[in-house]
Amino acid sequence: MAGSVPIAAQEQFVYHQSMDAGHSTEDSVSKIAAAIGEPARARMLYCLLDGHARTSTELALVAEVSPSTASVHLAQLKERGLVQVLAQGKHRYYSLEGAHTAAALEALMVVAVGPGNRFVPNTPTRLRAARTCYDHIAGTIAVALHDRLRELDWITATENGGDAYDVTAQGQRALVEFGIDIAATRALRRRFAYACVDWSERRPHIGGALGAALLKLALKRKWMLQDLDSRALRVTNSGYRDLQRHLGLRLANE
Repeated sequence: MAGSVPIAAQEQFVYHQSMDAGHSTEDSVSKIAAAIGEPARARMLYCLLDGHARTSTELALVAEVSPSTASVHLAQLKERGLVQVLAQGKHRYYSLEGAHTAAALEALMVVAVGPGNRFVPNTPTRLRAARTCYDHIAGTIAVALHDRLRELDWITATENGGDAYDVTAQGQRALVEFGIDIAATRALRRRFAYACVDWSERRPHIGGALGAALLKLALKRKWMLQDLDSRALRVTNSGYRDLQRHLGLRLANE
């Protein structure tokens, strides 16, 4: 109609050469995805998610492949920067390259279920209750701890949005009293704190440097004990008492 002003003008899509800038990154991502996507390699990676280093022989058993095949798989994972190897005497120990690799693997667990599928936890009871997520606490207790620290206003979402957290002045005083050096934790070359989606609960627990510091605190105070051969954490009787007394965190004693 003459004189009318269009509500929106649809512009024609025009390809520009600058759009090719991300191709090298995309190629790297596809190669990493392919490395993770092979079932035997995926089993190896998720076995290493507990933070413990293992030999190729041990990982071959986990992956259900021969030792020679395991060596080939591990070489590919190392080439893609997903694992690192430490030679000690006659043995070579493999571990995840870092917390960023662990976070990516945890995120893939969440994506694997998909929004269209009903989530039904199949995690073993002991692992679902409390376990390590690389270097921080995961499981039911970790989600409860996350929620409680939010309720106490010890941690809060940052103003920048996203999944990042910061410690409030009140939270800093309380955590320092527990023995966590917040300044030193902030100085580490990694994310300070963020909402890490728990793959068995599908709700966030605390990841990052603060999450690692909380795990160290729990182990140091004997609130939790860590299995030597699995990711499982066991909350001690004193742990139940102290977490309720100091944090008001009510947990069902096993």
